[in-house]
Amino acid sequence: MAGVSELEPLIETFDAAAGYLDWAAFGPLSPAVRAEMNADAALLGTGRRTGIDLVASRVDEARELVATVLGCAADEVVLQPSTTHGLLHAMQGLTGAVVVSAQEFPALRITARRAQDARGLLTVREIDPADGIVTVDAVAEALTDDVTAVAVSLVDFRTGALADLSGLRELIGDRLLIVDAVQAFGVVDVDWAAADVVCGNGYKWLRAGRGTGFSRFSDRARERIEPVLSGISGMQGDAATTGFPPPLPTAGAYSIAPSDPLAASRLAVAVRDVVDAGIPAVAAELRARAQDVMNLADRYGVPVLTPRDRHAGIVTLLPDPQDAAPLAAALANHGVTVTARGATIRVSPHIGTGADSLQLLGDALAQVATTRVVVIDAPTGELDLGALES
Repeated sequence: MAGVSELEPLIETFDAAAGYLDWAAFGPLSPAVRAEMNADAALLGTGRRTGIDLVASRVDEARELVATVLGCAADEVVLQPSTTHGLLHAMQGLTGAVVVSAQEFPALRITARRAQDARGLLTVREIDPADGIVTVDAVAEALTDDVTAVAVSLVDFRTGALADLSGLRELIGDRLLIVDAVQAFGVVDVDWAAADVVCGNGYKWLRAGRGTGFSRFSDRARERIEPVLSGISGMQGDAATTGFPPPLPTAGAYSIAPSDPLAASRLAVAVRDVVDAGIPAVAAELRARAQDVMNLADRYGVPVLTPRDRHAGIVTLLPDPQDAAPLAAALANHGVTVTARGATIRVSPHIGTGADSLQLLGDALAQVATTRVVVIDAPTGELDLGALES
């Protein structure tokens, strides 16, 4: 595996219990994040101005590190409490029509609908692509002259499919491209310059905990997206003494209140870890761990919904209907933490996922495979795969 030796110091920091394969839902806090959080909390507990100012400086540090990953200027980045906060700022300020998948994560769909209902200046154009995977062709069919923006998750939360950002950029031309990056930031090697707005959070793959959201608004995005929700921290001058000042000319305009410095501290430490390790190496190792999961699924005859040629860390299994419940139960019984949603089971390893976790996953898959027997349906004479207990 390329780059594993360089990644070893980062891999060694993963101390989640064996069997934790749910990083797409929540990333247990890293040791560095926990240590920094405790140290900064202690500084804030002293009441000394020097300590308060030191912790406050984490906000700019986090913004600069996020900007490094995105390849943009730091003043294009603003910290947010969540991904949804950033998307809400973007959608509320849009006019025209925005294209979004009907099967997208609710953060995108709901913020778009709320903006449509609140101001009446935005129309939501929903598409319904096969398997919920947004493709260039699916978006192309929805493009009309009134479309001013396209919104998409870089990594689909249901299937793990990786969107073609460069292809979408080429397709939509001068329209804005809004990207939900929560399942990708820091663990996918991509040219973020294709996007005009990028919203993410550090509580999943970065292991930074909740509250560590951020948004990037490019120059072009700031020209076209009105900072409708701009609050006291998003305005020029001192709102307490100058009445109602105009919004900041930077991405800071898309903020409501001052950023939480403890959240910024956690985000800064987490982003620095992946930057130091090298995001291309992290991305390659994560794909390798996802491939390990796919190999196990193939070995035990469990279909994989995730596209094998365009994915990150999420592997979504689509077991036969009669196998779904037994497989979910077997995973739980073997101490494997995943997300079971309807007929699918989402498995999300990380670069620190070891052989012990994969062994537990394989044991659970094997258990279900041994109870899957071939049954002859007497009326039709056809073969039917049942999940009968042997």
